[in-house]
Amino acid sequence: MNATGRHADPIRDHVAALTAALYGPARAKARLIEEMRGGLTDTAEAYTAEGMPYERAADRAVREFGTVDVLVPSCQQELTTAQARHTARAVALTAPFLIVCWHLARTADREQAWQFSHAAQLLAAHLAGIAAVAALLAAATLAATGPLARRLPTPHRLPLLVAWAGTTASTSMAVTTLALATASALATNWPLLAFAGALAAVSHAAVAASARACRRCARLSV
Repeated sequence: MNATGRHADPIRDHVAALTAALYGPARAKARLIEEMRGGLTDTAEAYTAEGMPYERAADRAVREFGTVDVLVPSCQQELTTAQARHTARAVALTAPFLIVCWHLARTADREQAWQFSHAAQLLAAHLAGIAAVAALLAAATLAATGPLARRLPTPHRLPLLVAWAGTTASTSMAVTTLALATASALATNWPLLAFAGALAAVSHAAVAASARACRRCARLSV
């Protein structure tokens, strides 16, 4: 019996330690932990079927699988790749919306809001360009970590590159949200601009959270 009053279970304690040490997308992490638990349980059951006491069988199964320090690097690398794909997917799905937002803004009130400032149009062009580059990088990442990963190794720095591309894209979406909110206050066709601004804000929230998680995973995999 351990300090918490529960009977010692090497498998449960090992799985709990792995769960605490790993970081990544919830679904991918849960699947990975469940696979580890299943492998440990099957191994322990094989030993108990031979007549070995459970605690001794579970302890032997844990020792055969490896310590937490040994398992974490490879497991974290798998989760980091999964998080990079998650972030790339978020960028690929939302970056085109940023371009659509700026197109709506430019055409919504051409005579007033967007003609009053050449700087705003220049900013729009730059942000749309950033969104396009981020979307292309995201598409390349999904390809490199998908079917191509069976033939070619995934570049070690790719998750970090995706993390900062996602951060840049989310920052562009935040600037777009602010600019559209300002423009909607000056335009006669403000509902369309307000809708575009809300779309940019939702896209920013989705990409920013995933990019932040990707940066953390990339740091843990170094």
